[in-house]
Amino acid sequence: MGRKVTVATCSLNQWALDFEGNLQRILKSIEIAKHKGARYRLGPELEICGYGCWDHYYESDTLLHSLQVLAALLESPVTRDIICDVGMRILLIRPKMALANEGNYRELRWFTPWSRSRQTEEYFLPRMLQDLTKQETVPFGDAVLATRDTCIGSEICEELWTPHSPHVDMGLDGVEIFTNASGSHHVLRKAHARVDLVTMATTKNGGIYLLANQKGCDGDRLYYDGCAMIAMNGHIFAQGSQFSLDDVEVLTATLDLEDVRSYRAEISSRNLAASRVSPYPRVKVDFALSCREDLLEPLSEPVEWKYHSPAEEISLGPACWLWDFLRRSQQAGFFLPLSGGVDSAATACLVYSLCRQVCEAVKNGNQEVLADVRTIVNQISYTPQDPRELCGRILTTCYMASENSSRETCNRATELAQQIGSHHIGLNIDPAVKAVVGIFSLVTGTSPLFAVQGGSSRENLALQNVQARIRMVVAYLFAQLSLWSRGARGGLLVLGSANVDESLLGYLTKYDCSSADINPIGGISKSDLRAFVQFCIERFQLPALQSILAAPATAELEPLTNGQVSQTDEEDMGMTYAELSVYGRLRKVAKTGPYSMFCRLLTMWGHICTPRQVAEKVKRFFSKYSANRHKMTTLTPAYHAESYSPDDNRFDLRPFLYHTGWPWQFRCIENQVLQLERREAQDLDGVD
Repeated sequence: MGRKVTVATCSLNQWALDFEGNLQRILKSIEIAKHKGARYRLGPELEICGYGCWDHYYESDTLLHSLQVLAALLESPVTRDIICDVGMRILLIRPKMALANEGNYRELRWFTPWSRSRQTEEYFLPRMLQDLTKQETVPFGDAVLATRDTCIGSEICEELWTPHSPHVDMGLDGVEIFTNASGSHHVLRKAHARVDLVTMATTKNGGIYLLANQKGCDGDRLYYDGCAMIAMNGHIFAQGSQFSLDDVEVLTATLDLEDVRSYRAEISSRNLAASRVSPYPRVKVDFALSCREDLLEPLSEPVEWKYHSPAEEISLGPACWLWDFLRRSQQAGFFLPLSGGVDSAATACLVYSLCRQVCEAVKNGNQEVLADVRTIVNQISYTPQDPRELCGRILTTCYMASENSSRETCNRATELAQQIGSHHIGLNIDPAVKAVVGIFSLVTGTSPLFAVQGGSSRENLALQNVQARIRMVVAYLFAQLSLWSRGARGGLLVLGSANVDESLLGYLTKYDCSSADINPIGGISKSDLRAFVQFCIERFQLPALQSILAAPATAELEPLTNGQVSQTDEEDMGMTYAELSVYGRLRKVAKTGPYSMFCRLLTMWGHICTPRQVAEKVKRFFSKYSANRHKMTTLTPAYHAESYSPDDNRFDLRPFLYHTGWPWQFRCIENQVLQLERREAQDLDGVD
């Protein structure tokens, strides 16, 4: 009958500038799609070079190596008999028409959108591609593909989010299959928006919609969370995982084009609008997505989208991000200062969640994960089965006590370390603190005191900060040498554990133990972290977290009172963590200044605060926020999970995680060197 089509979309864990690895993952996804019977395959945005190249887009090497990978794909037999984003013959170069330029996205920094709606021009292909495809030019612009049996239109990432998305007019002009190659990063609670946009696009206009997305950490603060999907006529027919350790995930669905046509035929308002729409240029393709005899081909059934709760998202997303950092940085594990408080406990639980996911992936036969974990632990025959045992290999926790530390926090840290299985160290930093303060006293002839001992606020703060900064120095010393002392190879990545609310206010010491290599909770609010810790109590069976949740948050940097903690975070800050989350969202998301925030909070908090109290709260926040803004420039690179993150990430926008082997690039250099050497040798032979 020739009306059923099998289409494929995918999520790939690409890595910026890893042209060798990106090529292999693309090829693998095409092979899987073809094996599942797909005749069309969609991949994520910028899948060849990786989305997060940032200022590398300025470099000619990025374009050169991307074209070389495209040529390798065109040359491969894998790309035959299927329409792909990259295939055996180039059918159309469809440029992006709406660029993402807010929040973490700066596409207008490197690219210019195509603004000529429904127009194309002839684009001369580079000679390396002409030699392969025997094409001199290819259509470039806003057009659609017309196959023997259907019509395919493309929109790219941001275009789905615009007020008048291209799929609206394309659908009115007869396009039946819409594709979206996306590079969309994870933010808590964002999956709902993606699913709603895709289903609504096909509810109003009918049609089949394929969304592909990048997954994983490609070298920066962002984690791309997959969520590939296939929808038709307002229903989801295939759901990809949102978080996964699989580098390549391919979804397929077999759908009936006649279902699209009959759905549209019934919407009279749509059909009236279709008679007035301007037509798109069509690139004719002598290829069919359906087969002649497909009567017995089973059709896919609709599925109900399964959403993760925010606590589940925290347990999975940052853990997957940590996994990519660990394996791609070629380190042997993590080092975490474990204080016995909620923040460092949540960070430890993320590593434990990672260990659970690794064991599950290995159990399910993921050979790439098995190979990576064997490299990390430096044991070729190792097979992880118990998350606690694996955690003992890759996570070292350390409780760094001072005379201001309580026995309760020490016990809580020790108990949690035992329950997750981390290699735990306990030490006392008092000798180092006294040595540093002693040097100051020797040089100046004065001895600073804490406030409770009669000292000034300046003395009090300095004595707190010296403890925090010594902990950072100790953390890096142990991260570099603790495995060496145990006869093991490699070093450890130091994990920070300052939450987004503390960072927003600057409630942290510059270059203290919040300074680290990476921070998996730096984009998560205190309230969400507490919900995550409660989730871990129930899901991971970690009862030690109950006493951690029940205890007041404290830095434990001031002297104890009768052996008990008297200092609390919220008292120090002069505001609660719940209030901080509200300030953060109003400041960043609602874009309020002090006055606008005050106006908003008058109505939000009017039932519990007087206008004077609201005013004092707002002034206190902005005073502390502005005084500590300089600290944002030194924040540890953190997982981006919250829309009001204060991360100061600007200007030279290159990744901070590279493939140090640069296999594709170095090979290109070597090939050029060999070519020049041969030419020189030939010239010398000619002279002789």
